[in-house]
Amino acid sequence: MANIFPFPALRYNPNKVNAKDVLTQPYDKITSEMQEKYYARSPYNLVRVILGKAEPGDDEKNNVYSRAAENLRQWREASVLTPDGEQSIYLYSQEFIAPGENRTRTRRGFIAASQLHDYDEHIVFRHEQTLSKPKSDRLNLLRATRTHAGQIFMLYTDPAKQIEQLFEKQGEPALDVVDDYGVRNRLWKVSDPTVIAAVQSAMKDKKLMIADGHHRYETALNYRNERRASAKVKDPNAAYERVMMTFVNTEDSGLVILPTHRVVHGLERFSKSGFLKKLEAEFAVTLKGNLHEKPADDSFHSSRDHNGLCPRWQSRRLL
Repeated sequence: MANIFPFPALRYNPNKVNAKDVLTQPYDKITSEMQEKYYARSPYNLVRVILGKAEPGDDEKNNVYSRAAENLRQWREASVLTPDGEQSIYLYSQEFIAPGENRTRTRRGFIAASQLHDYDEHIVFRHEQTLSKPKSDRLNLLRATRTHAGQIFMLYTDPAKQIEQLFEKQGEPALDVVDDYGVRNRLWKVSDPTVIAAVQSAMKDKKLMIADGHHRYETALNYRNERRASAKVKDPNAAYERVMMTFVNTEDSGLVILPTHRVVHGLERFSKSGFLKKLEAEFAVTLKGNLHEKPADDSFHSSRDHNGLCPRWQSRRLL
């Protein structure tokens, strides 16, 4: 079962900063040029936490991780970052135009803390393998900051959209900002105990699939295991037993699949036409060009009634 929990999010103070000035792309999408731009945009930009610059003379005590922790400390002390006063979950939406389309889509989900589960519990499922170097980097950051500063994009299935209906009566968003890519991000704080309890109940029978954030999820598991080993008393409600996630229904019309430009080759007896025929059982497949020609770009676009995985559109960092 998927156990989710409200939490008092640490959020930027709109009286201190402009949200657009502190917003970033995911850490693993930030180029050196983007990093420079974010640094110049604001002394409080989140890049200084999630992907700080290395400096000459960095050592085990003074480095990108220690500076990230110090930035968080100073920003909280200056009330640039402030914790919400109530235990809450957060309704979240993104409006965007997908590549190759000319219409606006809206993807909706919600942010909550979730109990961590090992994969062999068959509650959380993955679809890719991870690398040790990124996990080591994220673990060092988590050890230093003890703060989850990025989202794990998690999918659940709710064909009746019962959970979305629980969020229908929301007022003005607490955050409404358009990012560098023209994506409109809106966030609503939901503190009503009745609504929270109803969402928790509806999620209890759900299985979860990681759409994006495998390295962050496994980093959270590794950190949890470290803290468990050092704890004198077992505490299933300890903060390190949970991680912040964004949950999106697989039935959401704003969930799309984009090509990731990965190539698989050398498969014996592989048939393009046979492969596409199998896809058609689950996907609506539209060919782009001649199937038997070597494609200049992506050979086809697929969607499942416009639903599916879109891991690289999870682009917001919400504290």
